[in-house]
Amino acid sequence: MKIEETGLSGLKVLTPLRFGDTRGFFSESWNKRLLARHGIEFDFVQDNHSLSAAVNTVRGLHFQAPPHAQTKLVRCGKGRLFDVAVDIRAGSPTFGKWFGIELSFENGKQLLVPAGFLHGFSTRAPETEIIYKCTDYYDAAADGAVRFDDPAIGVDWGLSGPAILSDKDRAAPLLRDFATPFICEG
Repeated sequence: MKIEETGLSGLKVLTPLRFGDTRGFFSESWNKRLLARHGIEFDFVQDNHSLSAAVNTVRGLHFQAPPHAQTKLVRCGKGRLFDVAVDIRAGSPTFGKWFGIELSFENGKQLLVPAGFLHGFSTRAPETEIIYKCTDYYDAAADGAVRFDDPAIGVDWGLSGPAILSDKDRAAPLLRDFATPFICEG
């Protein structure tokens, strides 16, 4: 497994090795023992899988507040997406900074998004599937969001047309109007 730092504490890109032949390939997308040797130790309790039918679908920027905060391991099962994480840990030297990476079936990359980050993505291909592991169960009362197009964050989503949003994401507050429930540790 290739592990890359992103410049935002705790946020990492993991690229599993693929072993292929004429039939296709095999890959371990998560190996608890191997990653623990690199200081990456999480107990995932829920796997999620979503499909976005159209290009320019934006989901996010979302979070789960404590005590149901989630670390996520995100990958693309089909299609292509631009995956984004934003540091919202009060006191963090990178508060409000974002990192984005293209995840696709072809490149096999995964983004490890720690608790204390907003998470979202935009689709770059039709019928794009995102698959992700979570360290806590979804709780509607802990669910929150910040506007995907907040100019103070300045994510360049690389959209080729208008964003396709849910009502929840369209109504999300700006970062300046949001009191983060996360505190930077260390």
